[in-house]
Amino acid sequence: MFSKRQLQIIETSIEIIANRGIQGFTIKNLSKAIGISEPAIYRHFENKTEILVAILNTFKEMGEMMSMMVVNNTDTAIEKIEFMFSKMLEIFAEQPAFISVIFSEEIFKNEEVLKNKIVDIMNLHQTNIENIVELGQKDKNIRPDVDKTSMALIFMGALRLLVKRWELNNQNFDLKQEGKRLINAFKLMV
Repeated sequence: MFSKRQLQIIETSIEIIANRGIQGFTIKNLSKAIGISEPAIYRHFENKTEILVAILNTFKEMGEMMSMMVVNNTDTAIEKIEFMFSKMLEIFAEQPAFISVIFSEEIFKNEEVLKNKIVDIMNLHQTNIENIVELGQKDKNIRPDVDKTSMALIFMGALRLLVKRWELNNQNFDLKQEGKRLINAFKLMV
C-alpha cells in the first residue's frame, strides 16, 4: 500500500510522462511539479526506476481487478470481452495520461525490471482474453475456427490502435463511442 505522498508522486509522474515524455521525467521536474525538494522524493522512492515500477504495478493491479470482475460474472464470453474493453476505454477516456505510460513500452526496453513488468501486464491481458475466448468457444458463442491466441492478439491490437489514434489526434473523437463501434465489429467477426 502506498502512502498519500507516494500516490501523489506516482500520479504526478504519469502526468509528466504524458506531457513531456520519458525524457522530461526527471526527479528535478517531479519535485518542482509537486512542490517538494528532490531529497523528499528520495525519501519515498529510491530512484526513477522504482517510481516507474510502482506505476506499472498500479496498472497491473488494475488489470487483475478487472480480470476478477470478469471471471466472477456469469455473462457470455462476448459480453465479458465487451465489458472488459468498455472499462479499459472508460479508464483511458477519464485518465488519458495513462496511455502515454501503458502504451509506450519502448520507454522501458533498456531497463530489464521495467521490461519484465510490461511483459507481465501484456501477458495478463492476453491470458485473460484467451481464457474468455476459450470459454466462448466451448459454449459455442465464439467461432471455434480461429485459435484463442490469434483472437486475443486481434482484440488487443485493435484496442491499442484505437486508443493510440485517439491520443495522437488530440482526443478529437469520442473514444467510448468509437470503442462501441469496434466492439460491435468484433461481435460480427466472432
